[in-house]
Amino acid sequence: MERIKVKQLLQQQSGSEVNAKGWVRTKRGNKNVTFIALNDGSTINSIQIVCETAKFDEELLKKITTGACISVVGNLVDSVGGGQSVEIQAKDIEILGVADPDTYPLQKKGHSMEFLRDIAHLRPRTNTFGAIFRIRHAMAFAIHKFFNDKGFVYLHTPLITESDCEGAGAMFQVTTLDLNNIPKKEDGSVNYDEDFFGHSTALTVSGQLEGELGAMALGEIYTFGPTFRAENSNTPRHLAEFWMIEPEMAFYEIKDNMDLAEEFIKYLIKYALDNCGDDLKFLNDMFDKELITRLENVVNTEFVRLAYTEGVDILLKSGEKFEFPVYWGVDLQSEHERYLVEKHFGKPVILTDYPKEIKAFYMKQNDDGKTVRAMDVLFPKIGEIIGGSEREASYDKLMTRIKELNMATDNLWWYLDTRRFGSAPHSGFGLGFERLLLFVTGMTNIRDVIPFPRTPKSADF
Repeated sequence: MERIKVKQLLQQQSGSEVNAKGWVRTKRGNKNVTFIALNDGSTINSIQIVCETAKFDEELLKKITTGACISVVGNLVDSVGGGQSVEIQAKDIEILGVADPDTYPLQKKGHSMEFLRDIAHLRPRTNTFGAIFRIRHAMAFAIHKFFNDKGFVYLHTPLITESDCEGAGAMFQVTTLDLNNIPKKEDGSVNYDEDFFGHSTALTVSGQLEGELGAMALGEIYTFGPTFRAENSNTPRHLAEFWMIEPEMAFYEIKDNMDLAEEFIKYLIKYALDNCGDDLKFLNDMFDKELITRLENVVNTEFVRLAYTEGVDILLKSGEKFEFPVYWGVDLQSEHERYLVEKHFGKPVILTDYPKEIKAFYMKQNDDGKTVRAMDVLFPKIGEIIGGSEREASYDKLMTRIKELNMATDNLWWYLDTRRFGSAPHSGFGLGFERLLLFVTGMTNIRDVIPFPRTPKSADF
């Protein structure tokens, strides 16, 4: 008999014989009847299996413990108890895989998130992480749908690169050199001529620069893939491996960029509300009572657009005692961003026109000579969730800025060529996928919204 997923079974009418397969969440009962909650990952909800004890071998029922995997054939009937409309009256049960109750680490409920991070290979079986990873899937699908429906081209940018995207973060080196016998030049430096690529290479911190190349030919592109930062940081906001969405658009100026960013993030959140209702309700009830309200507020609110200079003035006049001092020219911290969003405006803010000294070399300079056409989208509980800018289209201005920063251009010649041959106004932004998921799920630690977190001293799974 063909298996039917639990999600489908819970939507069916009673009266048919069905086959369900999944993992046991709970088992309870008495000498006459056993009740099994069965979940297969297709939904946050489990289906109840009712077993008349006399009809089953006693040893078989003993082996059905929390975590065991079973196949059940039985009649789908109306449920006499609350919590579900239908249940399965079992006729036959096959144990596909046992789970020793003395060693299976998810026997009890109420495990801490820290404990579950140590068993990342099993935590998807919990209700919490089942909900988070189904939402993660839905958001990934929605990202592709949004850009595809708008005519963007999905561009695969390289994971191995010579470029660091100018100060985006420490990089993981990629090499085939023998680390026990590293070839050296006469001056004692590493001889990369003998390495696979002939140069020093690393895992990418961003696909943006290559994305710009695509935009200069295809018009509107987006990247969506893993990026890497070798920062020795053990905070709830940092990962060594994470995913980024980075659209780049020819002929977009800064206002067009802001419009797209606002439309994009509202689309994703509305998609979650429309398609992940059961999972969001669970997370709302169990972790964050304001989650759904906060998501709905973002969808239904017009974002504030505020110049950096005005933002700093607001912070200086706030009377708030911040951990980090505020002054014009400072790179705002999360506490500053959240004050503007949560306390002053009560809605998301797009902050623009940052001082050029705290932003990357490729951002288009304003006429005042002090600021650039950057834009950061700031969200409640998160701070910055999107960062972007209009890109500098002038070869001369870009080169002047590169010289000011004493940057080497040897491995950026291809990037500079886009300003020499048919340059055009263009813009783009980056959205950290896990930052988005923190907001959508209400989680507070970024390690809890990615299946297998990569952090310092931790790459076990």
